[in-house]
Amino acid sequence: MMNWWIIWSVWLLTLGFGVCREIECIPSERETLMKLKHHLKDPSNRLSSWNHNNSNCCQWPLVVCNNVTAHVLQLHLNTSPPTPEIYEYYEFDDLIFEDEEAYYEAIVAYERSQIGGEINPCLGDLKHLNYLDLSGNYLLGQGTPIPAFLWTMTSLTHLNLSLAGFQGKIPPQIGNLSNLMYLDLSFAANGTIPSQIGNLSNLLYLNLRTHSYEPLFAQNVDWLSSLSKLEYLDLGYTNLSKSFHWLQAVGSLSSLKHLYLRGCRLPLPHYSQPSALNFTSLLTLDMSDTSLFSFVPKWIFGLAKLVSLQLRGNNIQGPIPDGIQNLTLLQNLDLSENLLSSSILDGLYSLGHLKFLNLEYNNLNGSISNALGNLTSLVGLHLSYNQLEGKIPTSLGNLCNLREIGSSYLKLNQQVNEILQILAPCISHGLTTLRLQSSQLSGNLTDEIGVFKNIVRLDFSNNSIGGALPRSFGKLSSLKALLLSKNHFTGNPFESLKSLSNLTYLSIFDNLFQGIVKEDDVANLMRLKYFMARGSNLTLKVGPNWHPSFQLTYLDMSSWQLGPNFPSWLLSQNKPQGIDISNTGILDSIPTWFWRTFSQASYVNLSHNHIFGELATTLRNPISTITVDLNTNHLCGKLPYLSNNVYWLDLSSNSFSGSMDDFLCKNLDKPMHLELLNLASNNLSGQIPDCWKIWPFLLDVNLQSNLFVGNLPPSIGSLAKLQFLQIRNNSLSGTLPTTLKKNIQLISLDLGENNLTGTIPMWVGERFINLRILGFRSNNFSGHIPNEICGMSHLQVLDLAHNKLSGNIPSCFNHLNAMTIMNKSTDPLIQTFDYSYSGSSIISMPLWLKGREDEYKSFLGLVTNIDLSNNKLSGEIPREITYLNELIFLNLSHNQLIGHIPQSIGNMKSIQTIDFSSNQLSGDIPPTISNLSFLSMLDLSYNHLKGKIPTGTQVQTFDASNFIGNKLCGPPLLINCSSIGKNPSYDHIGKESHRHEVKWFFVSMTFGFIMGFWIVIGPLLICKSWRYAYFDFLDHVWFKLQYYVDVVSLFNVVKSKIVM
Repeated sequence: MMNWWIIWSVWLLTLGFGVCREIECIPSERETLMKLKHHLKDPSNRLSSWNHNNSNCCQWPLVVCNNVTAHVLQLHLNTSPPTPEIYEYYEFDDLIFEDEEAYYEAIVAYERSQIGGEINPCLGDLKHLNYLDLSGNYLLGQGTPIPAFLWTMTSLTHLNLSLAGFQGKIPPQIGNLSNLMYLDLSFAANGTIPSQIGNLSNLLYLNLRTHSYEPLFAQNVDWLSSLSKLEYLDLGYTNLSKSFHWLQAVGSLSSLKHLYLRGCRLPLPHYSQPSALNFTSLLTLDMSDTSLFSFVPKWIFGLAKLVSLQLRGNNIQGPIPDGIQNLTLLQNLDLSENLLSSSILDGLYSLGHLKFLNLEYNNLNGSISNALGNLTSLVGLHLSYNQLEGKIPTSLGNLCNLREIGSSYLKLNQQVNEILQILAPCISHGLTTLRLQSSQLSGNLTDEIGVFKNIVRLDFSNNSIGGALPRSFGKLSSLKALLLSKNHFTGNPFESLKSLSNLTYLSIFDNLFQGIVKEDDVANLMRLKYFMARGSNLTLKVGPNWHPSFQLTYLDMSSWQLGPNFPSWLLSQNKPQGIDISNTGILDSIPTWFWRTFSQASYVNLSHNHIFGELATTLRNPISTITVDLNTNHLCGKLPYLSNNVYWLDLSSNSFSGSMDDFLCKNLDKPMHLELLNLASNNLSGQIPDCWKIWPFLLDVNLQSNLFVGNLPPSIGSLAKLQFLQIRNNSLSGTLPTTLKKNIQLISLDLGENNLTGTIPMWVGERFINLRILGFRSNNFSGHIPNEICGMSHLQVLDLAHNKLSGNIPSCFNHLNAMTIMNKSTDPLIQTFDYSYSGSSIISMPLWLKGREDEYKSFLGLVTNIDLSNNKLSGEIPREITYLNELIFLNLSHNQLIGHIPQSIGNMKSIQTIDFSSNQLSGDIPPTISNLSFLSMLDLSYNHLKGKIPTGTQVQTFDASNFIGNKLCGPPLLINCSSIGKNPSYDHIGKESHRHEVKWFFVSMTFGFIMGFWIVIGPLLICKSWRYAYFDFLDHVWFKLQYYVDVVSLFNVVKSKIVM
């Protein structure tokens, strides 16, 4: 009987296959598919065989028919995006792909193959269709709602609209699709989730993940309890803040295995646990980035079958909770980016199934226990960015399955070779990633490195490792990313690295490398894309016809020796995105091919070379590179034209000349996107054009040290985003235009060393509330200092010196909060981070401090300075100015100030220099001035001060010239205070002593002069030959002096010509 059953079954299967081979497409369904195709855009021709010449639609690609009834059952019209393998490069917070070029090519290919157009409602005529996948396409031009007819296709069991181009509300009619087992609407919907999804009782898979910036909203999720068969649920980034019983609803899903709530906005936690949670089958729980709690909810510790737990980015505080050790089946644990403190929980070391452990970006402290060796299944260990200290335990060498180790930014304080010796015996054969950046490593690398033959990413950057690179580096044939920057390595690195043919990313900058790099040294680096090697004493010595084997995406060879000729091998690079060859000794002009080669680049830096010539003549088209830095060269001629793709332009410290009119005003038809414009220290002349309205995105404008004349153009006021404006050291005249008060975002305004006139307007203090630097030095401003300046609470530098200001110093200076201890800046840099492409711009400014002019940049943000010197200010020094206990430099010299020095000057604990010289101050020097322990310069000369100079550790060290022109006594002056004001002394007889005493000093001085004169002149009068020889000597000396003066004068003239 059994044999007959087997024969019967085989016959039926054979009949079925025969039918399958012979089935013909149903004509009406074929016409439906043809209509569907007609409304679709198919750039990759995947639907090309959908035509009448091929009438059997069951044989069409992407179509699956029932092999008995011939009805169309499935349509696979999806387009799958590429999924690259990525690894992080922390030093630049960038992402580097395993094969970046191949990935971008795949992205382009994906975008070109996406199906577009419109989904024709005729699709609803396919009554037997149960599988529809439209994911990964660009339907309806992106952003249109999901077509309503789809909710009538009740035969569907599988519907995937993920990333299909739809974006709209999910209608209640979705409840009609009661046969659905698989529903993916991720990144395709917004608005409120309808409760009718609860009608889909057959669902096994539900994905409603959305964008963080346009999340779905759920008033409640009680409908979940109806989905009793659900095994996979993803509600990523959904707003569940009003779903107060979400946990009970989810907890009722006894079949649920995978739950993803990443980025969800959950309601405030209730500390009472639910009475029962049925999802004891849960294997995966992802609640990352919910920022919900400062603790791990206890119900999680009851999920005994949990294999993967991800709680990244939730502000979890305190120690790692003990309950995690109850999850004995865990294979993946991610607690990164929280606020965990204390040491690593000992119980973690008992999780023997653990494969991936991520504790990065916390505040964990203490040492790494030797019990780490118990985690023998571990594949990935990530402990970076914590306060862990002490050496890596030797037991780490027992973890033979380890593939990734991340221990950057720890306090290991260990010899690098000790770590390699721990890893070498068991781990080296399989390890692919080793990151030990900024972990206080020292010592030298040895040939032990050569045993890590499968290593792909190796990061030792920012440590204190020294010595030459061992030759065994050449054995790392799998190495793709090598980061050795900011160490003390020496020698020629390419003697060890030249055979790494798979190397894609090489960062060796800021080391002590030296030597000559030749063509053969880099010939095998054929896959190199990123090369960062600045700051070493290396010389590239190649022939003029050299064509490197690599094609670079980014190149940084700053401070190498590449010159004197411009490196012609750059012409061979096809797709460069960035290049920095600053300070490389180039003494040449820029070839015309350079701008064509780098026209699509985002960054070009040729600064601090000796590049000469007219830049405009080497350009056939306007500059289109996003960031261009050519500062400190010898470029001349007219300014180049720009396209509106340029965001950052630095041409400072060159010899550009002529007017700015063409540069600034030529493209009046469209706005320019430039954000930084630095033309300082050139020979630009004429008036500053009034065309700033077409440059609305400018944040930083620097025109200082040129030859500009005339008034400030009113249209500068149209630069609503402007933060830095520097036009010092020109010959501008006139008053401040009232339109300037529109620049309310200003952080630094420096118009010093011009010929500006008028009064300082009140609106300077009223409008520029963000200003940190105000420089009006060396102009012709007159009138009073407006009290409104006191409202500039961020002001750190106030320089109004060398003007014609009069009146009193405002008594409200104590309101300059940035100069007080409570509000002082702790950032050494003054910069902006609002640039679209080029990061931040750091401001610099010349300041007259301690009697000399110095350029401040690296710590300008820490400087506090008030300089009102060389004006016509009168009245007393206001006591309120001494309340500025974080003021460092104060100069009120060369005014007409009267009265006493405030007694409270001793409160200025941070003051370093005080200059009150050349005023009419009177009275005693306050004794509290001796309390100023940081004082390094004090000048009170030429006043009407009197009395004894206070004694203290600082005051007596100053030069006596700082106190002359007064009626002062005591050190450092030689005047003894005890002798001032006393009558001449009398002897004990009562007669005035010494009254008729002979002044023998003057008698001897007169006698000596007479004798010396005749000893020299007498022989010359008597002996004629001596007389001739003497005057001949004088003539010779005079000739030498005249020659020296002529040479110095000629040198100064030549120097001035060069500067011009």
